[in-house]
Amino acid sequence: MENQTTTPKQVMLNNGLMLGLVSILIAVVNFAFGDVYKPHWSISLISFAATIVFIVLGLKKIKENNGGFLSLGESLKTGLGIALISGIIYVIYFYLFTNFIEPEYFSNLAKVQEVTLLETYPNFTDEQMESAMQMSEKFSGFGMISAIVVIMSLFFGFIISLIAGLIMKKTNEED
Repeated sequence: MENQTTTPKQVMLNNGLMLGLVSILIAVVNFAFGDVYKPHWSISLISFAATIVFIVLGLKKIKENNGGFLSLGESLKTGLGIALISGIIYVIYFYLFTNFIEPEYFSNLAKVQEVTLLETYPNFTDEQMESAMQMSEKFSGFGMISAIVVIMSLFFGFIISLIAGLIMKKTNEED
């Protein structure tokens, strides 16, 4: 039987797809429990843990395919690739979610944000509340949230692959 190695692109695609699907699964479970507008902190922790797992597994596969060698550049490229693919997959799900599953998402989100502001700042004047809601509305559209999702995915992908890459790094010069 022929010994097949996986290319870095395949590792990025496979792990990015799996991470994206896990992220969607987490979001669907969160929606099923009714916490879509104010998710529990554990959702973020679970998502972050999944990101760590899939990026580290991807780096491990790259290192295995390179005869036990892994450069920091390879780890950053792989980790960012995985993060980008998963972020794009999640944005596609988010589009479907906000247009078909929960079409009132943005108006409901605005209501939740208004209630949260009133609870947090009970002494807000009407002008302050209006200003805060206008600012909130600017950051609550599909385009802005999608951009934030991809940017945050890349940011955490960079941090995770940097740390994991520094830990797992082994080059030819380190004999």
